[in-house]
Amino acid sequence: MAATGGTRAVMAALFANLGISVAKFVGFLITRSSAMLAESVHSVADSANQALLLLGGRRSRRPATTTHPFGYARERYFWSFVVSLVLFTLGSAFALYEGIDKLRHPHEMTGLGWAIGILMFGIVLESWSFRTAVIESNRLRAGSSWSQFVRRTKHPELPVVLLEDLGALIGLVIALSAVTMTEVTGESRWDGAGTLLIGLLLGVIALVLAYEMKSLLIGEAADPDDRQAIVEAIESAPSVRRIIHLRTQHLGPEEILVAVKVLFDSTLDTTGVAAAIDDVEARVRAVVPAAHPMYVEPALEEPPAD
Repeated sequence: MAATGGTRAVMAALFANLGISVAKFVGFLITRSSAMLAESVHSVADSANQALLLLGGRRSRRPATTTHPFGYARERYFWSFVVSLVLFTLGSAFALYEGIDKLRHPHEMTGLGWAIGILMFGIVLESWSFRTAVIESNRLRAGSSWSQFVRRTKHPELPVVLLEDLGALIGLVIALSAVTMTEVTGESRWDGAGTLLIGLLLGVIALVLAYEMKSLLIGEAADPDDRQAIVEAIESAPSVRRIIHLRTQHLGPEEILVAVKVLFDSTLDTTGVAAAIDDVEARVRAVVPAAHPMYVEPALEEPPAD
């Protein structure tokens, strides 16, 4: 994953969140703002999440073994799922707890000018990280909407970073608004309300990520465009009469398991069938390079009707 756009987006988010988390903690120590504390924990959680995504990318490159004959590409999906759990527990649950506590037991804040400056600094860094994620995602989005990209992409790092950065930007705006309202009105419960909203926001993002990563972990078929390209490549082979059935599944972002039963020309002998299978595999990989491993089951007679 070292040279991919996903890695660039993750690294940008990691550097941004490390700098922001330090600044936010300093702001919390000065202001005692629960919104600042929630945002600080959020940035720490995001930094840990980016480290987990890099770990998943590294572990996914391990060679196949007898225990895991299809390799470890799905480690990227597993660690992305763990990220959603970390975001929910360290980010959302903590912010919700702090927000409720601050609403029940408000206390005066000081140094709000520092808080506003730090939050503005955070917005600048998060905007840079989000911009990097958007640029890298656009290389793969291919005209689909953002919601379609998040739902359908098989590259888990990009939707994770996109939603994390978007959530962080919205959270920073909420925290900035809460701190400003506290300064203007003198009512510290605004700070608690902002913290509560941040917790709800992170909870929604965590649930969306968990749902999408669960789907990838269970196993998703190839995209409709890739499936259609595979079908057309197989049917273009001169020895193929028709496809009996086709199954595809992503083992990782760049690996699609293809299993197909093909009705070949009945005049082929054993050598001819072997050559026809090799031809089918070559045609498929020419249009969908990610189609590996691939298993072709030959049939020389029409199967009985169900």
